[in-house]
Amino acid sequence: MLGGGELLRAGEVRLAAGESYTTPDVLFAWSDAGLDGIADRFHRRTRARRPRRRPQPLVLNTWEAVYFDHDLGRLTELVDRAARVGVERIVLDDGWFRGRRDDTAGLGDWQVETAVWPDGLDPFVSRVRAAGMEFGLWFEPEMVSLDSDLAREHPEWLLAPSAGVGTSFRNQYVLNVAHPDAYAYLLDAISALVERYGIDYIKWDHNRDLLEAVIRGGAAGDRPGVRRQTLALYALLDELHERHPALEIESCSAGGGRMDLGILDRTERVWTSDCNDPVERQQIQRWSEVLLPPELLGSHVGAARAHTTNRVTDLSFRLVTAAFAAPGIEWDITGCTEDEMVRLTQWAAFVKSRRDLLHGGVRVHADLADEQTLLHGTVSEDRTRALFAWVRLASSAGPQVARVTFPGLDRDRDYVVRVPDAFGPTAVHGREPAWLDQARRAGGFRVPGAVLASAGVTLPVLQPASGLVLELTAA
Repeated sequence: MLGGGELLRAGEVRLAAGESYTTPDVLFAWSDAGLDGIADRFHRRTRARRPRRRPQPLVLNTWEAVYFDHDLGRLTELVDRAARVGVERIVLDDGWFRGRRDDTAGLGDWQVETAVWPDGLDPFVSRVRAAGMEFGLWFEPEMVSLDSDLAREHPEWLLAPSAGVGTSFRNQYVLNVAHPDAYAYLLDAISALVERYGIDYIKWDHNRDLLEAVIRGGAAGDRPGVRRQTLALYALLDELHERHPALEIESCSAGGGRMDLGILDRTERVWTSDCNDPVERQQIQRWSEVLLPPELLGSHVGAARAHTTNRVTDLSFRLVTAAFAAPGIEWDITGCTEDEMVRLTQWAAFVKSRRDLLHGGVRVHADLADEQTLLHGTVSEDRTRALFAWVRLASSAGPQVARVTFPGLDRDRDYVVRVPDAFGPTAVHGREPAWLDQARRAGGFRVPGAVLASAGVTLPVLQPASGLVLELTAA
């Protein structure tokens, strides 16, 4: 027996005589082509339901580059470097608004902090525009800091029990968006900033679970408020889109916390995870894309030492991982070496030139016995082009399989296999298979599709936390 529906708390929906309740949509999918077939059905539905007006831009987000240190000189240098790489959109993250010098205060006061930005955001936005890039801004509208003017002036707007707000999480509490005055405040405050700065993109964060999410007081006393909160959020997003038709919004719920079909009807991208470690990200992206097409899954090239895990990885592996989603950069590239800048620039040009394939093709995954190795790729609808990533996450207990087959290809075609140089060197353990050197040359390595799809080829044994990209073109 299968079922699905909304998880309602007692008393959350009360129907009077003649009233009705409409459940959220629940989708079931079936395929005779395994998980890849299931994913392809969801991807096609999502692409058809809200088709993109243009390619997903290459993003640079400032968070892991500067955190709360909003210095105009440093940010300006970051913009100039991003323009050199080929970035198409800059997103100014947390720390720009009133009272926000760390994560303990300010949420809810959505006005520019004049102590940090005495001339407003205009100088920064102007530099972004002059460099030919779009401008995005971070918000967390559904949350509030108790140390904020909003919370001090309107404690009745908190989504919390009348008896008290309880324990904070990340120094924040939930704002009752369903409260008409709170809703109006958010709509007007965000719209004013969108209009003033011509904001192209909002990173809409949501860093706390809705614990003790109850509407305060009233004749009936406290009552659960998650459903009303959700519907109010949808209405707010819809109204912002109606007021600003060109505005794009990313759903970022601490990364990966709100990635569902309801939010996707109202947003243009999701931040897949706050964990930017490419080893973790390979699996995170693999399972996220069962539901969402890769062009909606934000994936950024971070610093060598990951912000969340402290793991150190080579640049080539970070580039490989970000390429197979909605790629971006979240790294203080003002400190990059000249070699790193060149490699980022080559990578950016490559992923932008293959965007139609990466963000419009069919995602496929090989079935491998070794859980530490992955072969995943994107194949064009006509099966004339494909990009595959051969990845090793960690050391394996047993020997590598001698041959690996490539899913999704046309068995009746020949393919030319090439190794793009945009990702830099790959760390290989031991001797490489002979065909790999030929694949690095201009003419590539020609092989029948039936061999790739049925017999497979011997792939190199990679060092842990390494990846190799193979580009296949029908001969």
